[in-house]
Amino acid sequence: MSIKFVEPLLGSTSSADADDLLQKENDSHARAMPMQRLLGGGMDYADAVALHDLGARNVKWADAASHLGELNLAKAMLAEAEGRWETAKSFYYYASACFRFSHSAIFSDSDEKKKIYTKMECAFAAGAHLDRLCIKKVYYEQKGSRLCGWLVQPSSIGSFPLVICLGGFDGWREEYFTGAQYLADRNIATLLLDGPGQGEARLLNNVYLDKNFTSIISAVLDQILENSIFSSIGIWGNSMGGFLATACAISDSRFSACCVNGGTTHPAEILDRYPRFVSKIQAILGIADPFIAAQTMREFTVLGLESELKCDLLQLHGEPDKIFLLENARRIYDNAGSIDKLLVIWRDGDHCIYNHTHEKYTVISDWFSSKLLVNTVSKV
Repeated sequence: MSIKFVEPLLGSTSSADADDLLQKENDSHARAMPMQRLLGGGMDYADAVALHDLGARNVKWADAASHLGELNLAKAMLAEAEGRWETAKSFYYYASACFRFSHSAIFSDSDEKKKIYTKMECAFAAGAHLDRLCIKKVYYEQKGSRLCGWLVQPSSIGSFPLVICLGGFDGWREEYFTGAQYLADRNIATLLLDGPGQGEARLLNNVYLDKNFTSIISAVLDQILENSIFSSIGIWGNSMGGFLATACAISDSRFSACCVNGGTTHPAEILDRYPRFVSKIQAILGIADPFIAAQTMREFTVLGLESELKCDLLQLHGEPDKIFLLENARRIYDNAGSIDKLLVIWRDGDHCIYNHTHEKYTVISDWFSSKLLVNTVSKV
C-alpha cells in the first residue's frame, strides 16, 4: 500500500516581482491565447489554467509555458521508459502544445524562439511515433525553398482524399493536429503544412512569405500528385491561412474543395484595429522595417478575384471576430463563383471559432467528407 501526493503545477514556479510592463505583455498574450484556444490547440486543461495563472502572477508567458512543457516532457519520457506507450504519447503531445504556446509569445525570430520551436517539434515527433495513426514528416524541395509538414493518414487501405491545412501568422501546423484527427476518423488524410513565412519554413529554412506563395503551394501539389494515393485534394486555411487557402484555390483548379476558417480577403485589415500587430507581419515577410512590412502586406489581397474561386467552398466565421471582420471575410462567400458554397456564422464565435472547437471540427470534417470522399476505402 502507498500514498502519493501530486503537487499543484503552480507550486513549482514562484511569482516574480511586480513589473507593470511584463504584466501588460502577459495580459496581451492571454488575450491572444485564451483558454479556448489553448485547449483547442492541444493543451491539457491543467496546463492551460496554470499558464494563465502564472501569467497573472507576473511570470513571463514564454517561460511559464516552457516550464509546463518540460514537466510534461519528463512525464512522457518516464512513461515511455516504463513501456506505458499511450500515456507517453499523450504527455509528448501536451509538452508540444506547451512549447508551441511558449514560442508564440516571442515575436522576433530569436535564438530563444528557435530553441523552443525545436523542442516543440521534437516533442510532437515523439508523440507521433507512438500514435496509432500513420504520421510522418514530409519534405517538399523547390528551387530556393524547402517546405515541411506532417502527413496524417487514416488507418485504412485503398485511396483516400487529402486536405492540405495551413495556419496563420502564429498558429502553425501542429496547432491543427486535432482537426487532422477528426479528418482521419472520416478516412481523410491531412497534410499539416507550414507555408512560406510560417513555422519550420521560416524559422529553420528562412523561407518567407511573398507574392509567389500560390506558385510554391502549387509546386507542393505537383509533388504530391506525382506518386499519389490520394483520390482528391482539398485545402483548408485558418486565420490568415484562410486568405492563403482562398488565393491558392483561385490560382489552382486542382483543389476540389476549399475551407476558410476565420479568414479574410485582405490580411492587412488587422492593422486598422491592432497596429502593433505589424511585428508579426514583419516576421512572416522577413522585412525589418515596419512601414515597408505594412505596405507590403496591404498588397496581399483577393479583392476583385473572389469570382474566380470555382471549387466547393465552406466558410466559417464568428460574428464578433475583431481580428478579421465578418463583413470583409464574407466577401469570399458572397462573390465566389462556386456553385456549391456554404457560410456558417457563429453568433458568439471568436476568431477561428476557438470557443466551439468540437463543433467547428465536426462541421469541417463532415463537409470535406461529403465533398471529397469516394467509396474506395475499406477499414482494416
